[in-house]
Amino acid sequence: MANAAGEPEVVVERDGNVMVITLNRPEVRNAVNLQTHLGVGNALEEAEADADVWAVILTGAGDQAFCAGADLKAVSRGESLSPSDPAQAAWGFAGYVAHHISKPTIAAVNGFALGGGTEVTLASDLAVASESAHFGLPEVKRGIYAGAGGVFRLPQQIPQKIAMELILTGDPITAQRALELGLINAVVPQAQVLDAALALAARITVNAPLSVQASKRVAKGMIDGGVAADESKWALSTSEGTRLMTTEDAKEGPLAFAEKRAPQWKAR
Repeated sequence: MANAAGEPEVVVERDGNVMVITLNRPEVRNAVNLQTHLGVGNALEEAEADADVWAVILTGAGDQAFCAGADLKAVSRGESLSPSDPAQAAWGFAGYVAHHISKPTIAAVNGFALGGGTEVTLASDLAVASESAHFGLPEVKRGIYAGAGGVFRLPQQIPQKIAMELILTGDPITAQRALELGLINAVVPQAQVLDAALALAARITVNAPLSVQASKRVAKGMIDGGVAADESKWALSTSEGTRLMTTEDAKEGPLAFAEKRAPQWKAR
């Protein structure tokens, strides 16, 4: 499928030994639909199989948003965001968050990255962000759930009490604060985000690729394309999310957002 400008919704390019994947839906702030999931997931499969790809960068088109999370308008039209094929569905949100490959991945966060955008950043090995970027998990403000790994990965990557503050309040943080907490590797001016990610990739790809890939697998605990330490966390996340989405509050939050009013929580 094409975006509003008639271009592919996911653009895949090569820069030497680096694959650059761009979420190309700037008209909806690079929100993720089914075609985005498939485009990113298939690109990662290609990267893993291609011996000439030594690193992967994921970024977003435009200068406003890296990724606005799920495409709720597509959901409202009855569209599924996940493929029917079990192997492709197992890649997780955006074809990315549970899609483990040996090649190092870098998020080039070119704008705000709330909700799913933060979860994609958490799933990346490294990240650079524009000065205007913001990160956070605002789902609790809408009666829903950061089910794409955010609620267990954030406490793994920044101090636990700070992570809990972000998870339970839903409040965002700036790129500079994310850098101070170690959530990202660098903050740069907007126009330099992709160049900074490519420069970081160049520092990796100057090294022996098989050594880099083996090092990543050990550091992440990857075996046969999976991370065993995460399996129980994904199971719990899925269980909690499935139960939560049947509640009245989970319906009230998005409705209140759409109607531009404060939600009326009932705790049921």
